[in-house]
Amino acid sequence: MTGSGFAAQLRTFWLAGAALAMTGCQAAQPVADSAADAMEPVQRAASAPDCPANLYWGDTHLHTANSGDAVLNGTRLTADDAYRFARGDAVTSNTGQTAQLARPLDFLVVADHAELIGSGMEIVRGNPALMEDPTLNRWHDMLGAGRESAAEASRELIEAYSQGNLPAAMANRDLMASLTASVWSRYVDTTERYYQPGRFTTFIGYEFTSTPGGDNLHRIVLFRDGKAVFGNTLPFSALRSPDPAKLWAYLDNYEKTTGGRAMAIPHNGNLSNGRMYAPTDYAGDPITSDYAALWQRWEPIAEATQIKGNGETHPSLSPDDEFASFGVSGWDKANLDGSVEKSPGMLHFEYLRQALVRGLELEARIGVNPFRFGLIGATDSHTGLSSGDEDNYWGKFTSYEPGAERLSPTQSESIRGRAPWQYLAGGYAGVWASANNREAIFDAMQRREVFATTGPRMQVRFFAGPTLSDADLRADPCALYARAAPMGGEITPQSGKAPRFLVSVLKDPDGANLDRVQIVKGWIDSTGKGHERVFDVAWSDPARRKRHGDGHIDPVGDTVNLEAASYANSIGAVELSTLWRDPDYDPAQNAFYYVRALEIPTPRWTAYDEARYGSKAGDAAEMKTQERIFSSPIWVRPAT
Repeated sequence: MTGSGFAAQLRTFWLAGAALAMTGCQAAQPVADSAADAMEPVQRAASAPDCPANLYWGDTHLHTANSGDAVLNGTRLTADDAYRFARGDAVTSNTGQTAQLARPLDFLVVADHAELIGSGMEIVRGNPALMEDPTLNRWHDMLGAGRESAAEASRELIEAYSQGNLPAAMANRDLMASLTASVWSRYVDTTERYYQPGRFTTFIGYEFTSTPGGDNLHRIVLFRDGKAVFGNTLPFSALRSPDPAKLWAYLDNYEKTTGGRAMAIPHNGNLSNGRMYAPTDYAGDPITSDYAALWQRWEPIAEATQIKGNGETHPSLSPDDEFASFGVSGWDKANLDGSVEKSPGMLHFEYLRQALVRGLELEARIGVNPFRFGLIGATDSHTGLSSGDEDNYWGKFTSYEPGAERLSPTQSESIRGRAPWQYLAGGYAGVWASANNREAIFDAMQRREVFATTGPRMQVRFFAGPTLSDADLRADPCALYARAAPMGGEITPQSGKAPRFLVSVLKDPDGANLDRVQIVKGWIDSTGKGHERVFDVAWSDPARRKRHGDGHIDPVGDTVNLEAASYANSIGAVELSTLWRDPDYDPAQNAFYYVRALEIPTPRWTAYDEARYGSKAGDAAEMKTQERIFSSPIWVRPAT
């Protein structure tokens, strides 16, 4: 690859991050006496060793100083720091503050950008091989000489990439290949060292950062294996090819040559300008059945929510969904680097609900559904700190770690029209697995028995089957697998009768009560056209909150005190569960169903900042939120 070609591939990758341095009739079940009482049925021991009876929490998308856009923003935390923080240790943040999770995570994927992985940190560290280059030596000095000097070094670096005028050392392919191998080897060794099966799981992984023309086609690449199987495998970078199909070929070769297992996880599609879930391949040609089969094979799950907005749906796409506006403000205007404004037609190919419907449409035409995704959440934090809580938000980049300045107007002006308050506090993945180890958690992701949360640790169980009954609402979930499909699975009703859906949601034991549980349905009609509908299936205080003739449920209420950044659990429910049948079920239709559950209103991280630091987010800023979870779908195939 020539210097100019190399620069063209990297320009938008560096630019987006480095620029920041410069600047139904069913009512709810009775409320349990306590959160602990409500949680007990879900946490009962498995009746069989391989039953996925345990819920594990984790983040599949975290960046450290080995990511170029992170290190240029001042991130100095390494994979060591990231693993220690995620498992519950106190660490010192990039800005010198003590950072710690109130509740540790069970697993983590440190997923730094494969493109020149670690090269920025090696400049900061003063790698002797790089310091022989006078330009890199000067950048090294500038990056360590304070924020203004570091910002100037970042500007120079971006200009060098954009003009194809790379410093000699960075244009030396052999040198950079050797550097990548060294950085990657240290990362793999660190990941192995922190792996504690049964207690804390670390996965080998990285980010494939394809950003053609500034459009986000990024994927997390995740491996089931440890070093003994993984060996000396190196990351597949978008510098080799930005085409996701080439990444899938790399994964196929990895499995065939090592006997290991791997997958890719697409990011939120909301910054792809209509490319992430389009019915076309990278070149713009229509998806074929073979291509769709590869997509389904290698990408079984997708991010539904993360710091850069919520990716479930958009108000313009789901106008009858009163909760569709969550997390879309500021993220529906342009692509990742802000270089191309978004046109309305692009939105339809960026959000997961519409992608799930489009998958059914494509299946009717070409025989294979490429968009058969399970749903997870992640942070995409670039600080080395996997925090998803509103009251413990550590920011997307180092410049947005806690402090009075992160809501200031100057910060707002530096993110290409996206104000700091528009970032979400993050997201997490909930995984139903038999054990806390690589094999069990990876396999749960592969079979899509996972769900997304915007941060709170709510729990959701979701099954579909012909013989489910009210008694199953309190049954050991392990007893249901023999006669029902869990989230991520599929059923084909034989009788032509509507299947029964069992859904049970428990509040975060340390968080807010629940407002309601909804089931989102997508289907195609006899002409092959897709549709969607949201059903309220259980809600708190049903004696007071009636369902109106149009199906609308009265709001749950609001106990938020913005001045104190507090709320009261005097409304809402600890648990909501029900057995539901689709009143519009048609046995000839191909459909999917997933659960969305909402908490009562709570303060956003912006409210916590105002209360703690006296800073002001501005009149346009959202100060309250209704956190939520999204289960993976269950697909219901036509009975005929």
